Amino acid sequence: MKVSVSEKLVWVVKARRDQEKMTERGTGFVLYFVLEPDLGRLQYFVSEQGKNLKPRGSFPLIGASVTPSDEAPHMFIVHSASGEIFKLRAANGKQQQRWMSHLQACARRHSDSGAKVGVAAPPPTSASMMNQVEVQQKSLIHSIESLPTKGPVSCLDQDLLLLKATSAATLSCLGECLSILQQTSGPSGTSILLHKILFFCVQHPGMDSFSPTEEVTDLEDNEEEDLGVLDDQRSIILHLLSQLKLGMDLTRLEKLNMLQVVLPTFILEKRSLLEMYANFMAHPDMFLAITWGSSPEERMVRFVEYYLTSFHEGRKGAVAKKPYNPILGETFHCSWEVPRDRVWPLRTHGHALGAGHCDPPRPSHAEAGAGSYHVRFVAEQVSHHPPVSAFYCECLERRMCVNAHVWTKSKFMGMSVGVSMVGEGVLCLLEHEEEYVFTLPCAYARSILTVPWVELGGKVSITCAKSGFSATVTFHTKPFYGGKVHRVTAEVKHNPTSTIVCKVQGEWNGTLEFTYSSGESKVIDTTRLAIIKKKLRPVEKQGRSESRRLWHHVTMALKEGNIDTATEHKHRLEERQRGEEAAAGPPTTSHGNQNTSTRGGEGWVYYNPLWKDH
Repeated sequence: MKVSVSEKLVWVVKARRDQEKMTERGTGFVLYFVLEPDLGRLQYFVSEQGKNLKPRGSFPLIGASVTPSDEAPHMFIVHSASGEIFKLRAANGKQQQRWMSHLQACARRHSDSGAKVGVAAPPPTSASMMNQVEVQQKSLIHSIESLPTKGPVSCLDQDLLLLKATSAATLSCLGECLSILQQTSGPSGTSILLHKILFFCVQHPGMDSFSPTEEVTDLEDNEEEDLGVLDDQRSIILHLLSQLKLGMDLTRLEKLNMLQVVLPTFILEKRSLLEMYANFMAHPDMFLAITWGSSPEERMVRFVEYYLTSFHEGRKGAVAKKPYNPILGETFHCSWEVPRDRVWPLRTHGHALGAGHCDPPRPSHAEAGAGSYHVRFVAEQVSHHPPVSAFYCECLERRMCVNAHVWTKSKFMGMSVGVSMVGEGVLCLLEHEEEYVFTLPCAYARSILTVPWVELGGKVSITCAKSGFSATVTFHTKPFYGGKVHRVTAEVKHNPTSTIVCKVQGEWNGTLEFTYSSGESKVIDTTRLAIIKKKLRPVEKQGRSESRRLWHHVTMALKEGNIDTATEHKHRLEERQRGEEAAAGPPTTSHGNQNTSTRGGEGWVYYNPLWKDH
């Protein structure tokens, strides 16, 4: 018998896979729903009194599926054939079961009758198929997690945990493929968190507080050994993964103290994240060469050269280890002495950099002048929740500086962990009155249960508003089947004329080939580029909040292979930070004075930059 069902339900979410429109989380709208079996549609009204009027909306049930949801009590989801999702919540379990039974019966009857009369149900879209896969994967996860922790079949069984992680990784891979096929215009929801300009290194010593004579050449050899197959530590990793769900924001979990397992110490690098940013400057000669370019085109190309060659040393190759998380107020200071006759890009040919622009003649030693350029660097952890680092680098003699802030946002992806580098940097060439705004790629720790390795991925941009030149750099992640790792491509474009003046292809930690519009080309092998060692003060002369001194005991224990001691010292630092945060009251974003300014865009700016007096 065809029965019309009409009752009040809570409409929690109406969404598509690529966009979600939510009501106030946890409450939703109380609407009056009417199921019309003859029409095969679910209609809804603002109130019961208005059900005789035109419905507020409706959706067809032909080809739809109805499944329960564990997101909230008595919730169920209607997956329409068009790819839309309708999340509804009943008042109790009995009402939930009644509605699900009637909706399933109605959907099945209209799908079957449509097939009999030759009216095909709407073909399932990729989004609707993906939704069904997600429901089945969630059901699998729920089944595993509902098992007891002890007994012959346990939720902590290694095979089940591996199945759980593998299913999440497969789902993530399918989602990535779907996004590529849909040709989305760009990542959604990625925005700069900080909407004011905040100055850093105000309350802590800046680079002007130290004399260069105090610094010595860094002789630390912190070359990281490969982790290899983590047989001994696999149970620790599996236990950690058992607490995570696909897409979880690890940064938010840490903030809410919901992540009960601390990241194992054995996967840590022997350096702070702030020092890693300094290591991106391992080729300061190429950095200084940017401002020597004789034209805006050449300066943009030289910046792309420097940018692409900076990652191999900053990442220490493909070793899958994680730098220390800086604590709030931690700083890192260093400098480089760059011989003046080295400030020229490496070339395999002499050639024109695009039409009409040639390299200036290389100066003689006398013209270059004796001595060195002095490049100074300072970084500070300016926020802990969210984790934001700011760094600044300058060369006073060449009147150039770079200022950047980065929010490291981590997400669990099944068999991988992804880290988005949210933020931007600005390179200022005061001699030419040019600013180059650039972003950073994402980093991924892959195969975390077997042999971990690191790759970079995503599309970044470099733009100079004054000259009209821009560059698009794409870090390609390894395809699921075949393909090369660490691949990167780039294009330099003159936007007013839409002219491509340079193309780049290769590996960011290997060989890079630059091809110019003139037909000329050159090759840079990053593995053969000479590293200029940074200089910094000895640990005993550093302040309590400087990275090398702050993490000294952890680093020494890791070098000695004493994981337990390293873990103990790391725990002390973390407890110290929690204690300082509790004493300070509600967390704020940091040590800098909040000021607004029209210079530098949004984010964190060094308190005494070169452009201040320009």
